[in-house]
Amino acid sequence: MPITEQRVAAHPFLKGMYEDGYYPDHVVDRGRDVLRRLCERIEAERPADVTALYALTHAATEEFNALEEAFADAGSEIETVARELIAEDFWFVARAYGFPDADVEELIAPRAW
Repeated sequence: MPITEQRVAAHPFLKGMYEDGYYPDHVVDRGRDVLRRLCERIEAERPADVTALYALTHAATEEFNALEEAFADAGSEIETVARELIAEDFWFVARAYGFPDADVEELIAPRAW
């Protein structure tokens, strides 16, 4: 299902990670895909409130947790810079879909990174 929210469709997810050679593009691609799937789920399920949004973002955060091994295998890791960039994109998604008061830490609460 294509993303219909234009700001989201045009957003360069994880741009800072792509610009930094420390993060292998093929693994960052997987993270970008997690964020795009999150957007597709938000558009399909239309969460009624921030609690419902958190359920979706937590599932996406778990997918990022699963990428840690792929980053390690590629000689990288989800460290401070990556954590900030990922969190910023989760917050961007929340705001873009009408949840400006979502707590960024709660959006990614189950993170292991």
